Amino acid sequence: MTTFLFFVLVLLAILIGVYLYRVLQGPTIFDRVLGLNGISTKAIILLMVIGIYFDRVDMFIDISTGYALLNLVGALAVAKYLEEKGLP
Repeated sequence: MTTFLFFVLVLLAILIGVYLYRVLQGPTIFDRVLGLNGISTKAIILLMVIGIYFDRVDMFIDISTGYALLNLVGALAVAKYLEEKGLP
């Protein structure tokens, strides 16, 4: 089971790297926002897998929930900014 969880952790780290490329090289602000949301989603999943690996799911669920709420607030702030700026 630990080798499977390690494989999942490595796969998630690679996916975060792909999203990071999109954030850094995205031609528009929308590409960068989508990349950041993807990184946040993968980071939440990564935290949950780490919690399963260390057998402390209860602690990592709280951390993941807080991070998800911060991601939601950040996405809403960017959407509000883009709406006020007049971008579609």
